[in-house]
Amino acid sequence: MRDDQSSKDLTPKPNWLNRWGFTLEGWKTGQRGEYLVLLQGLLLLGFILLPVVPVAGVTSSGFWQIVTAIVAAGLGLMAVVLVAKGLIDLGQNLTPLPYPKLEGNLVQTGVYGIVRHPLYSGLILAALGWAIFQFSLFHLIGTAVLFSFFDFKARREETWLNEKYPGYGDYQHRVKKLLPGLY
Repeated sequence: MRDDQSSKDLTPKPNWLNRWGFTLEGWKTGQRGEYLVLLQGLLLLGFILLPVVPVAGVTSSGFWQIVTAIVAAGLGLMAVVLVAKGLIDLGQNLTPLPYPKLEGNLVQTGVYGIVRHPLYSGLILAALGWAIFQFSLFHLIGTAVLFSFFDFKARREETWLNEKYPGYGDYQHRVKKLLPGLY
């Protein structure tokens, strides 16, 4: 071995998965919600691959086509704003895992002052907008499935957030979970 090779640091460097909280042990046990992240990816992929099946009795012509396109665009715009602002406001606290980062802080400002889970909200609104734009029964059902999943994932996440942050309960009472002002 040459001298320049023997002095190199051979310890593994953390990759982006490690920085987000993923570990080999976590994938073995699912202790931080790793399987929820995997299921989320599969559900989103499934939603994208759903066939467009028109809702019976709903026509997509003329006036209603314009109205639904405007509603769908509005939902899509709200979705983009919620997701983008949520990512920005989270900053270094971002992790796809429902388990909070060990060195993270509780974010209650920005879009997190309007809704506790804006990333989930944005995905739900985007799905609803697409279902409305396509007049698709399958996508409407898929949106309901995504809403149910994100509600479940948020409940699990909030259990951990309550354990880590003493003020989280007050935050829960002040700010709605998934739909600003509604739920």
